Amino acid sequence: MPAEPRPAATAAQALEAMDFFIATAHLGQQEMAQRLGVNVTDLLSFACVLKAGDDLLTAGDLAEHAHVTTGAVTGILNRLERGGYVTRVPDPTDRRRVRVAARPDAVAKVVALYQPYYDRLDAVFAEYSADEIAVLHDWFSRTTNLALEYIEELRAKDAEGE
Repeated sequence: MPAEPRPAATAAQALEAMDFFIATAHLGQQEMAQRLGVNVTDLLSFACVLKAGDDLLTAGDLAEHAHVTTGAVTGILNRLERGGYVTRVPDPTDRRRVRVAARPDAVAKVVALYQPYYDRLDAVFAEYSADEIAVLHDWFSRTTNLALEYIEELRAKDAEGE
């Protein structure tokens, strides 16, 4: 699809729009989590389990993907298991470890809640050219990495007692 002409914007205007989008997305995540009966951290962790697909995560893998401590992931897994979102399955290569699998009924519940929103996002993406989508993907990927690096930098400063 050919790109529609877009209104001009400065970097400052784009940052302002991004800040508002992030705040709105955060509210949306809180709303989704509340409707699913979990907290936002648990929802993020469940999303990591879903993203892994058939390559089931260990608790340590989940901690790394969700950017939480291994101690915190134990509580997260306990809550998700009690809530019917995940099950722990024995690791076929190491009997001392377990892997985390999403329960199919929980996947269906999450998809039912998110799919109408994702359908609307797909409609917005359909208004952009392939080149514009490539720019959006690049920007989201690069700024996600930048944000994660900055979070780690802040945490390192905290650990140093600054």
